[in-house]
Amino acid sequence: MELLRDGQPWKKQEIQHLINEEFGVEFHPVYLSTFLDKLGLSYAIPRTKRPSRAENAEEVLDERVGDAFDEEPDDAPHNKRDGDDEKGWVVDEEIRTDGGTVLGFLDTSHPQPWDNSQRLYTVDDPHITRPLVKLDEPAVGFYALNGQSVVSFPEDQTKERICECLEGVRKQNPGQRILLVLDNFSSHVCEYTRRRAHQLGIDLVFLPVGSPDLNPIEQVWKSLKWEASPLIVESAAEYRALLTELFEQLTTQLSFAASWIDEYLGGYLQKLR
Repeated sequence: MELLRDGQPWKKQEIQHLINEEFGVEFHPVYLSTFLDKLGLSYAIPRTKRPSRAENAEEVLDERVGDAFDEEPDDAPHNKRDGDDEKGWVVDEEIRTDGGTVLGFLDTSHPQPWDNSQRLYTVDDPHITRPLVKLDEPAVGFYALNGQSVVSFPEDQTKERICECLEGVRKQNPGQRILLVLDNFSSHVCEYTRRRAHQLGIDLVFLPVGSPDLNPIEQVWKSLKWEASPLIVESAAEYRALLTELFEQLTTQLSFAASWIDEYLGGYLQKLR
């Protein structure tokens, strides 16, 4: 096992050659698979690990989630960092955050009508004729565990447009504090966005750098593209409507975040409304 651990990941042919060289044993390919299964080896497509990802990314996120839940109302603004301008860190007068906590995940995706991710049965040449439709705007989604999920299509990902998306999240989830998990994209982490989020009663929990796999909404996007891939639309407007409908359907399911809930929410579930 140590030989296999040192050189992983392996192709089956490479393991066969290693066993032959080290032990003088040659397995038939069929029996080799059975042997490797009995050893407990995993056979899967390896996830790409970004060089910038911290080794303890899960621990970092767990600490950030805990800190966000443990904060008191009189604490300093959650989104504020050392060196930020002192002005403007006041929650808007019309915003209420005393009705519990909504937890959700924000991310941007770029689905297109020509995405193909489903295998389909055909009698003849397997192809689909599609109109030349392109979606120029990104899709920005908020996947809420216990509130209202939202998807919007801003013209770009600038800080102003991202803040408009946050305003949409707040509009659909009035009366509660919002904890929003998201990545470190420049328009997310900038002071402008962090301050506007505070004004809206939204506290941002940033993922560790290089850790998109820790955001459950990634699986929502994957399923959305799979569901949409065989469908044909005639216009960008029709495609946006289709994506909105699919997003609303998919985000009613907590299964995308089941392992995240088990890993990071722990004793905080009672704090969700």
